[in-house]
Amino acid sequence: MKSEPMLQLALFDLDYTLLPLDSDQSWGEFTLQLGWVDEADFHQRNNAFYADYNAGRLDIHEYVRFATRSIRERGMDEAKAAHRQFMQKVIQPAIRPVALDLVAQHRAQGDKLVMVTATNEFVTAPIAEAFGMDVLLAVELERDNDGRFTGEIAGVPSLREGKVTRVTQWLAEQGLDWSQVQATFYSDSTNDLPLLEKVQQPVVTNPGPALRQIANERAWRILDLFENP
Repeated sequence: MKSEPMLQLALFDLDYTLLPLDSDQSWGEFTLQLGWVDEADFHQRNNAFYADYNAGRLDIHEYVRFATRSIRERGMDEAKAAHRQFMQKVIQPAIRPVALDLVAQHRAQGDKLVMVTATNEFVTAPIAEAFGMDVLLAVELERDNDGRFTGEIAGVPSLREGKVTRVTQWLAEQGLDWSQVQATFYSDSTNDLPLLEKVQQPVVTNPGPALRQIANERAWRILDLFENP
């Protein structure tokens, strides 16, 4: 009997991997420019959360409550209108041809394109669409009976080992498990070590010194996608 062909997966982190910025932080700064948040309070809390993320100790639930507060206060219609401006003014200018080309190479090979990000679905869904992703696995936001965000996370957050869990869950929904896929994963972050260790082809992308050292020690491929801005 012939064995079933393996599903070819191309998994991509987003912030500082496909984009040379942090989309979550940039959205927060954009809401600050709109006058939606208090500047002093926003910067103090946002910087603290970002430091926790880089140190691998972020409380994702507390952060999501903070990050979605302005959306919840303004309402979905106003938030979506602001996000369209955000895409036009911040994200589109940051999408570089070299990143689009990388995604296009995997698309041409017939790979399933999956964005796996710890940034929430509200911020990232239009960005995933701009990159032509087939699937977005982002932090899913809980909604109330009226469809409004509550500030809580629905399901397992796609952070650290949660990324492995979310990809595993998605594969199960396709009737697959890890033994039936050949996966490549691009990421810049030590937070993503669990998924980098899980896939057959880890590609450390635009890494900082700590992840670059790990990649060199393990002979993982290193891709400096934005070395020539």
